Amino acid sequence: MKQDQSVFLKRCDSLPFVEMRRADRSSACYHTHSHDQFSFGVIDAGRADYHNRQHSRLHTNRIGAGTTVTINPADAHSCNPLAGSWSYRMLFIDSHWIGELQQQMFDSQRDDYRAFPHLFRSDTASYQGFSQLFQNLLSEPDPLTSESLLIEFLAQQFLPPQADLSQHLSQHQPQQRATNPRQHGYGVRQIRELIMDQLDSNLSLEQFSAHSGLSRYHLIRSFKQAYGQSPHAFQLNQRINQAKTLLQQGQSLTDTAAQLGFADQSHFQRNFKKRMAVTPKQYQAFFV
Repeated sequence: MKQDQSVFLKRCDSLPFVEMRRADRSSACYHTHSHDQFSFGVIDAGRADYHNRQHSRLHTNRIGAGTTVTINPADAHSCNPLAGSWSYRMLFIDSHWIGELQQQMFDSQRDDYRAFPHLFRSDTASYQGFSQLFQNLLSEPDPLTSESLLIEFLAQQFLPPQADLSQHLSQHQPQQRATNPRQHGYGVRQIRELIMDQLDSNLSLEQFSAHSGLSRYHLIRSFKQAYGQSPHAFQLNQRINQAKTLLQQGQSLTDTAAQLGFADQSHFQRNFKKRMAVTPKQYQAFFV
């Protein structure tokens, strides 16, 4: 049977609880259905009628390119092109993983999950954030980077703007557990020291969390407040700084990548160029 070339399906290599789907100029239509996972994605081209039965009420909207769609587990829905074909990308995330993340976000021990607050969003930031996340999940072999970006994107979807956050939590979490800023400060300093001491080690977010005593969500948030970067971005930045020194000393690209914990040379080159705007080879040519 010939495979439909317009559809791409893949389980994420770095995060096995994430499934990916991309449709390019597809004319396929879907019957009303639901998923066990949380699902969300963007429309890249075309327009569609989006039907979603949430909280026993059917919502019908016409959406188009640039729209970010969010769907909760068990919500009956369908989304089909108005005419011709459309292009879109979707992610399907294990509901238990998101439930644990939400407990950390809201400092809550609720067993049930929280629904997405919107059926869809039309803002550019959501579309661009999803595009960055999707591309990263396709190409990034490091689970620390992938999981951190996923958590940061979901925080933007589930949490209100920062200015409204304290009011939102007081209204929805009357039994919210108090947090200790001093404990957070000590925890993030521990993680910074761990990164610097083991720059070549590909430690996971779960390992960082266990080492610091902070949840994955609070670790990312507190580390970013303290150092201006999330742990994975800080780690990559320090690796690139060290790579510059090694390249200036004449060390080969292959040895530099291996010594600093990059998955392979292409992984090293991609991240080096993002931060230096030149490839490692071009950079080294200025000094050696």
